[in-house]
Amino acid sequence: MARRRPQGRPAQPPTLAAGIDRDAVIAGLTLPWNSGVVEGHVNRIKMLKRQMFGRAGFRLLRK
Repeated sequence: MARRRPQGRPAQPPTLAAGIDRDAVIAGLTLPWNSGVVEGHVNRIKMLKRQMFGRAGFRLLRK
């Protein structure tokens, strides 16, 4: 059954957690910019660090 909202109030997305900044969420969903490229570089750097310290092999993944 769908939840009804009072007349005159705009629909709001359900809250994920109490401490999330609502303006940041709206900006993230509406603005054309994102941090995808930066996150890709961070992921690549973490992978290289795991390889350097020998923690990227299948032996560790099987445990």
